Amino acid sequence: MSQNIYLINEIAAYAPCCEQEAADRAAMLDFLANTPDALLRSHLAGHVTASAWIVNPARDRVLFCWHNIYRSWSWVGGHADGESDLAAVALREAREETGLASVRLAREGIFSLEILTVDGHEKRGRYVPGHLHYNLTYLLEADDRQPVRPQPDENSGVRWFFLRDAAAASTEPWMAERVYQKLIARTDKEL
Repeated sequence: MSQNIYLINEIAAYAPCCEQEAADRAAMLDFLANTPDALLRSHLAGHVTASAWIVNPARDRVLFCWHNIYRSWSWVGGHADGESDLAAVALREAREETGLASVRLAREGIFSLEILTVDGHEKRGRYVPGHLHYNLTYLLEADDRQPVRPQPDENSGVRWFFLRDAAAASTEPWMAERVYQKLIARTDKEL
């Protein structure tokens, strides 16, 4: 539970930008307060994750990967695996999944939050049951002239999209309409 206190405080201080975030924030705070192992994927019903919304310095492009499980262009991210510094998780996942040599936090704190449903699937030869990702998203920045490369066990492509085209590249309607459109609008406000 002590690991969760840092996250509870960070999420409690976050100002939701919409009804979805307000509802998800309340559910996340309840989940963290009542789930000692919330940061571990061994908690099969759901666990904490971090995502990276990676933009270039001009804020007109975003880096997506072709996600092997979801069969869609999407942001990068991963499991906390016991780490309570979710910004560090987002940075680690950004480097691992894209090959970026240099990426940094573009601003302090949570950029968005959302509870994501994950359908049951096979990963590395094992079945993973359906569950929830209690996800925190961080705004990261990287030079879009850097070389990128896929991480074959996670994705099979890495590509910069113009910000306005990013949501349309996703084949996941809920992610495109509710998450990526929200992130695009928030990125515009960051300029």
